[in-house]
Amino acid sequence: MYQDILIVGAGQAAIQTIDTLRKRGYTGRLTLVGDEPWLPYQRPPLSKKYLAGNLERERLLIRPASFFSEHGVTTHLGRRVAEIAPHHRHVRLEDGLVLPFDALLLATGSRPRRLNVPGADLPGIHTLRSIADVDRIRTECVAGARMVVIGGGYIGLEVAATARELGLEVTVLEMAERVLSRVTCPQISAFYTAEHARAGVRTHCGVRLRALHADPASGRVSRVLTEGGEEFPADLVIAGVGVVPADELARAAGIDCENGIVTDGFCRTSAADVYAAGDCASHLNRQYGRHLRLESVDNAFEQGTTVALNLLGAPTPHDKLPWFWSDQYDLKLIIVGVNHGYDRVVLRGDPSTRAFSACYLRGGEFVAIDAVNAPKDQMAARKLIAAHARPDLARLADPAVALKDCV
Repeated sequence: MYQDILIVGAGQAAIQTIDTLRKRGYTGRLTLVGDEPWLPYQRPPLSKKYLAGNLERERLLIRPASFFSEHGVTTHLGRRVAEIAPHHRHVRLEDGLVLPFDALLLATGSRPRRLNVPGADLPGIHTLRSIADVDRIRTECVAGARMVVIGGGYIGLEVAATARELGLEVTVLEMAERVLSRVTCPQISAFYTAEHARAGVRTHCGVRLRALHADPASGRVSRVLTEGGEEFPADLVIAGVGVVPADELARAAGIDCENGIVTDGFCRTSAADVYAAGDCASHLNRQYGRHLRLESVDNAFEQGTTVALNLLGAPTPHDKLPWFWSDQYDLKLIIVGVNHGYDRVVLRGDPSTRAFSACYLRGGEFVAIDAVNAPKDQMAARKLIAAHARPDLARLADPAVALKDCV
């Protein structure tokens, strides 16, 4: 058994690995390195309750400070890894400290994409990924301020919803022809566009940025210009244009990477005794038979458990069905499965009731569901999708028929 396990990255996957190892009787040394100064914390509330000021920072913590001392974990927080040396079994921090390991978990997460237009570095332009990001944004979220959100994905729309509830004037600019285009069907996109419009959010799709301009007096961003010649006034800008895996350390160490750190079905990388989990990992997914990189708390949680079991010598594949969620206004969207390659969408229920589901099929197989305020559907879908079910389409489309009875 490994006697010295090192974890780089201090998020959900890291905490779950530590918790599982200790609960299963691991007595060796555990070391955690994180580049943020805070103890590991939850990220989903950042764009919602924490941004709104309805959640204290301490309540973001995944575990209290006592967890680490009680579990015998040595922490190095607010410190960055400069180099991973898999063959020499150590990592070197930027301050020169060398940390040895018998086994290494890379749980480095992801980081926001940056805007690539003139003016992208002006004051007042923000990404939202960390506590520090939200703390800066909150100082500028005053009622009546004009916020421009660039990107109509989950983060962008969640921020837009929170900002409207805080009384800001919000405009969303999306490059694609519809919001959420990379993750949902047109029916879901249309529903959320309409819901945001009801709340007063102005959404413009098919928009490409030309530049961001500053106010001459303050030097802060004041205008967003598009390739089409439109101009949007802005007191602050949120760039929500996706994330990229934080895999540069692994790449530099010669570990296989392609849209993240490549792992097999057991979360093992191409380097001996080096594992990867969470947003940074492109894992071989047994349900869909392909590599997937998933940005999901649940995925990080499950992969953390899988890594721990494998480190303990119990060969365990990562075979959990992925799921995600998004809270916007009073709408709870639960996504179960991955809809890649779907060829049919069957709606259950009427979107005008604000409680319905979109079921995705590929070749007749039920592969994913988007459930809006429809908890019974998403719970039933978990079993059906995992079983590769082929539902009767007429029954599937009838909300009077329980989803579990559609096969």
